[in-house]
Amino acid sequence: MLLILTNQIIIMKNSILTLLAVAAMVSCNKKDSVSTNSSVDSTDMSSTAPMDSSQTLNDSATVSSTVPDAKALSTQDKTFVDAAAKGGMMEVMMGELAAANATNASVKSLGQMIAKDHKAANEELKKWAGSVNYSLPASLDASQQKMHDDLKAKKGADFDKAYVDMMVNDHKKDIAAFKKESTDGTDANVKAFATKTLPTLENHLKESEKVKSALK
Repeated sequence: MLLILTNQIIIMKNSILTLLAVAAMVSCNKKDSVSTNSSVDSTDMSSTAPMDSSQTLNDSATVSSTVPDAKALSTQDKTFVDAAAKGGMMEVMMGELAAANATNASVKSLGQMIAKDHKAANEELKKWAGSVNYSLPASLDASQQKMHDDLKAKKGADFDKAYVDMMVNDHKKDIAAFKKESTDGTDANVKAFATKTLPTLENHLKESEKVKSALK
């Protein structure tokens, strides 16, 4: 009887030890799983964070590199575009004045042509200025405004002669300025504008000289 009890006690002890061992193994496995998951999460976060940061920097760099900077324009370019803007405005105003007030049909036609062509050139110049954030002059200077007012005060043949003389003189100066920019300018787009507009100015001069000769 004592021997049987002793064997049962030994069996119970072995069972308890076995259960404890199993519990310990399960506990270790859980810790390893948690540790592994934490390691994976940490790796995922560290690998995605730099990518987001890099993308932000790259996007910023791309935007900043595509924003034009008007400060890069040379003094030659700035002087030219300012003069071209004001001169273009004056040619349009004078041309519209001639189309309305001239008594000679050829002078009226000359005014209409010059006003139309310079409106188109002015719009092209404004489009360029907008693309580089450059502020063009919005009005004539004092001497140009006086020339306009003096012409507006004239009537009949005096008006016709004064307008045509003005167009001949102005376009000679304009052609010289546009030729200089087409060769000496540093901004490729401004140089291209000057080169493209030159034939129109030369045609204006030719037509103005033709009308001037006919008025004599």
